[in-house]
Amino acid sequence: MTQFSELGLAEPVLRALAQEGYDAPTPIQAQSIPSLLQGKDLLGIAQTGTGKTAAFALPILDRLSKTEGRTPKGACRVLVLAPTRELAAQIGDSFRAYGRFLNVRVAVVVGGVAHGPQIKAITPGIEVLVATPGRLLDHVDSGKLTLKHVDVVVLDEADHMLDLGFLPPIKRIIKMLPRDRQNLFFSATMPTQIGQLAGDMLSDPVKVSVTPVATTQERVDQSVYLIERTRKRQLLAELLDNPAFKRTLVFTRTKRGADRVARHLEANKISAAAIHGNKSQNQRERALNAFKDGQIGVLVATDIAARGIDVDGVTHVVNFELPNVPESYVHRIGRTARGGASGTAIAFCDEEERGLLRDIEKTTRQSIPVIDRRDAEAAAAEEAQSAEARETNRGRREGGGRGQGQGRGQGRGAANGQGRGNGRGNGNGGRNAGGNARRDGEGSRAAAGNRPERSSDRPARQSSQRRDGEGNANAQAEVNPALEKSRSRYKGGIKSSPANGRGNGPAGNAGSSDGRKRPVKRVDSDGNRRDRAQGDNSISSGLSFMGSTEERRAKGNGGNGARNANPQGKRGGANRNRNPRGPQSGGQPGGSGRANSSGKQSRRERA
Repeated sequence: MTQFSELGLAEPVLRALAQEGYDAPTPIQAQSIPSLLQGKDLLGIAQTGTGKTAAFALPILDRLSKTEGRTPKGACRVLVLAPTRELAAQIGDSFRAYGRFLNVRVAVVVGGVAHGPQIKAITPGIEVLVATPGRLLDHVDSGKLTLKHVDVVVLDEADHMLDLGFLPPIKRIIKMLPRDRQNLFFSATMPTQIGQLAGDMLSDPVKVSVTPVATTQERVDQSVYLIERTRKRQLLAELLDNPAFKRTLVFTRTKRGADRVARHLEANKISAAAIHGNKSQNQRERALNAFKDGQIGVLVATDIAARGIDVDGVTHVVNFELPNVPESYVHRIGRTARGGASGTAIAFCDEEERGLLRDIEKTTRQSIPVIDRRDAEAAAAEEAQSAEARETNRGRREGGGRGQGQGRGQGRGAANGQGRGNGRGNGNGGRNAGGNARRDGEGSRAAAGNRPERSSDRPARQSSQRRDGEGNANAQAEVNPALEKSRSRYKGGIKSSPANGRGNGPAGNAGSSDGRKRPVKRVDSDGNRRDRAQGDNSISSGLSFMGSTEERRAKGNGGNGARNANPQGKRGGANRNRNPRGPQSGGQPGGSGRANSSGKQSRRERA
């Protein structure tokens, strides 16, 4: 199809197109309009400036021309959601232009202006409502607008609308719409994740894609200037002195940056104005109209405003700062070369933005020509630093990571020369390898010439420990079993050597010369050793007169058993080696040390 008359549009719509000077549809229009005339849902992807607005506005106007009946008060038939005020105003103007021969009422509802005129426009009922999500919800919450009669809903710039910032209000608006409706999604870019979300909201949609995702127009001549950050404004003023820059758009990342650039250009006697979200709606409209009329030659804008700037005759687009999102680069340079014309896109790139430039080239699948405008000394230093970084990365790749070369923790190899998990050093030597391991990583943590070997002492020490263990085992076999529990419960006094031969008794002489720090003796609540076998106790071995634990619990602690109904021993007493934890069970050494005044048999005699 090469003519609009072949698409089956209504006669008033074709007459308006002829008056606007449009005869042939663009690719996105030729593929979208037939499906939309059939009432199907559609997901359309096309570059900025290819006619997406007319692709959904023309079939919607054709549908409204065939609809009978009047729209109820405070309602609308078609709802178009846009991310910015400028884009909403542009869409509203397109509906008015294409529907000039139809009895179609169009209203634009955006933030930044008074509510009164908008309420006055939507109260009688309108056919087409173009709105931003925030102000639309304000009118719905106030009861001035209802969405129960919406037949068609359109999301223009769907990737931006369904992003994190716009997703909650969009979901809330979708819940207010009737289920029986037609859904249209149009966007210049459609990331995979956003495409999946849009697919869930659409019902059996027809997907129309006339260009690959995130590709730039062929008629745009692109270039990148390598420049220091502090010299960007100077370079911009130098370029704008060229008479070829008749109508130029300059994009920055931040609102404050846009104001700074505009002030710098004004100081250099270059007519410029800034447009961003902090400006009021009237200020934005005045700046945009002055740019369209040619009163100013430079318009400085942010990414949020780039979506709604539709100005014919833009000769140059300058990316003063590269965008953080590669897709935004496509939107920026799409402001030029519109309607089949050609244009020029220039980008400034400093050292910190090199990564953003690589992401843009990867996303757009093209290499952008580079022009070096850096200072000679700065360029040389930067190239040297880049060469050093490349050499370091090459050394890392050749070294194979941690296992070879200059790995972290050099020489932590095991005795077999392999190292810990392929070796964190070179792994050419084990624990006893020669050489200076800390310097070249070819040895282990200690070399034979720098540290005395201890491997020869191990067999002797192990054999002495074995002998000591056997001696203690024989000694324990001769101990009176009746006193085993009594000895184990006593916590004070001097302990003899344990079974490992490191104690201070005769059995520990074999292990007392190793010079190592003796471990702390751990004792549980019952007096048992936790860390090693129970050794002999020189003091507790002489306490056989105390009897067994059961015997002392039954008869009490000596002569005090008759007077103490509770077998719990008293705190304090004559025994200074009592347990510091407090009262002990009946008759323990931590109990009372009173003399026997009851006249009964003493503990020694009883023993």
